Amino acid sequence: MTNTTPINYPVYRPTLNGNEMKYVQDCIQSSWISSKGKYIQSFEEKFAEYIGITHAASVSNGTVALHAALLALNVEPGDEVIVPTFTYIASVNAIKYCNATPVFVDSLESTWQMDPDKVRKSITSRTKVILVVHLYGHPCNMEEIMKIAGEFNLLVLEDCAEALGAKFKGKSIGTFGNIATFSFFGNKTITTGEGGMVISDDPGIIDRVRHIKGQGLAKDREYWHDIIGYNYRMTNICAAIGLAQLENVHAILARKKQIASWYHEKLKNSGFLTNYTEDPDIDHAYWMFSILSANYVQRDALRVHLSNHGIETRPLFPPIHLMPMYYNDAYTFPVAEELGNRGINLPSYPDLTLEDVTFITDKILTYRS
Repeated sequence: MTNTTPINYPVYRPTLNGNEMKYVQDCIQSSWISSKGKYIQSFEEKFAEYIGITHAASVSNGTVALHAALLALNVEPGDEVIVPTFTYIASVNAIKYCNATPVFVDSLESTWQMDPDKVRKSITSRTKVILVVHLYGHPCNMEEIMKIAGEFNLLVLEDCAEALGAKFKGKSIGTFGNIATFSFFGNKTITTGEGGMVISDDPGIIDRVRHIKGQGLAKDREYWHDIIGYNYRMTNICAAIGLAQLENVHAILARKKQIASWYHEKLKNSGFLTNYTEDPDIDHAYWMFSILSANYVQRDALRVHLSNHGIETRPLFPPIHLMPMYYNDAYTFPVAEELGNRGINLPSYPDLTLEDVTFITDKILTYRS
């Protein structure tokens, strides 16, 4: 039977209570609604300033950000890119867009992030890039990863789609590698509806990104295209929304951290494991608050139970190596498979109140009893 209970607590919804409407109306009134306009440059500059990096190039979504970043690193057929199997599909698909080979690695049981020891063991003579994914708002161990990259002369791309505001040892994620990408989809910490950003301290890399995202247009000749490029540009309207969102990013992140602390306090003796951490080396951005059930049977039953009370949940990402286009029966990644089988994302949007979290956790505890 189909559940007809209305969803009162979605997994995520954006908070749009700043200057979003004002800036969008300005775009419409000025007629600058496409890929040129003042908000694009302003958003790029303010975003780079917030992260603490010198260059940022806006793009139309987080997936194309990854593709453009890999192309800017000159990833080609025959190259290998090391990537966690426990990630969202875009991280891996972007590698295939370049006709390169994704090399999967498992995650750490403690943090759910890619395991540096597994990265080291996966390096071959064809390895070119380590694609780091800071999953669910938790930073990877960038100290170890950058040490490995330096030892083997590898490039590092940070996928920060889910971790805006996260830090490792006081330094913003996205500032460790050669290049980094962000997503501004509607369920991300800040949103432009659809959108993304590529950042780097290397002006040459960002110049290549801008060249690629703008149809390969030559700098000094109108309508002359000197490479095969892509139309990956962000619109001025999207940038206007992003700029308004960025103005409130500190408040959004503080609220999400507060929500995570409420969840943790109420579920700490429930028997469910969480990726909540007080590790002094990291500053968790809590894009999603997630829990692990005992097994997939309990996970699925709990999701039905919560849905029957108007609470939307989502499973953690299933490992990419299990999907048909990437499946190989020689692969075995036990941590990623356990996480994919047992994990649940709970409602994590900034407008949640203590009363909301109490209601959600009470339903979880009711199921447990």
